[in-house]
Amino acid sequence: MVHSTGANNPNLWRYVQPDDGLIGVNRHGNSFNEFHPGGRQVCAHAFIGRKKDGGIATYQIMPWNWEAWHSGKGRHGSAWRMGYIGFEICEDGLTDRDYFKAVYREAVELCAYLCGMFGLDPVKDIICHSEGYVKGIASAHADVMHWFPQHGKSMDIFRADVQKEMCKRKEPDMDELKVRQIVDDELLKGTVVYETLQEVPAWGRETVKKLVDK
Repeated sequence: MVHSTGANNPNLWRYVQPDDGLIGVNRHGNSFNEFHPGGRQVCAHAFIGRKKDGGIATYQIMPWNWEAWHSGKGRHGSAWRMGYIGFEICEDGLTDRDYFKAVYREAVELCAYLCGMFGLDPVKDIICHSEGYVKGIASAHADVMHWFPQHGKSMDIFRADVQKEMCKRKEPDMDELKVRQIVDDELLKGTVVYETLQEVPAWGRETVKKLVDK
C-alpha cells in the first residue's frame, strides 16, 4: 500500500530517527520512533524521502513481515491486518517535478523489490491508501491520488511501471546461460564470419544486404 505523508516536509529526518549521519537530526521530538503516552497509533514499514545531502533514499524502519498500523480501518477491515506492507513517500509542496520524479522512481524500485521478494503481482496486489478506502480496507485518506495526477501519473501507470521494472530485473539463471552458450558454440562451429558486407562473396552479397537493411 502506497502512502504519502500529507505534510510539506520531504526530509527523512522528520519521520525517521536516530540520525545515521545521512538523514539529519530531528530536534522536535516528533519522529516516528518517539515515545508518547498511550503509544503512537500509526506506523509504516518504510519511508521514501530526502537525505540531508538532498539525495533520495528509502529507509526501512521495521521488518516487512510485521504488522504496521498504516492503513487505518475501513468498512471491511484493515489492510494492515490483511498483510499489506505500507510505505510512506514524504511529501513536499506537491509541485516540484524533479522531486516527484525522484521519489516516484524510488517507489517503483521499492515495489519491484518487494514484489520479487514475496512473489506478489504488481497489477493485482499494489494499491494506494485512497484505493484501499474504496475497497473498504483503509480509512478515508486521499493519498496518493491528490499528488500523482498533478505530475501525469496514476496508480495504473505506477503498477505498470513496477511490472516493467520487474521484467528489466529478471536475469537468466546459470542453467539458462549455459544452454545459451552451448547453442551459440554449436551454431558457430565451422562458420565463416564476415565483418563487412564487402567480405561476403559476390553471389550472396545482394541478399545479405537486403537482410541487413531490413
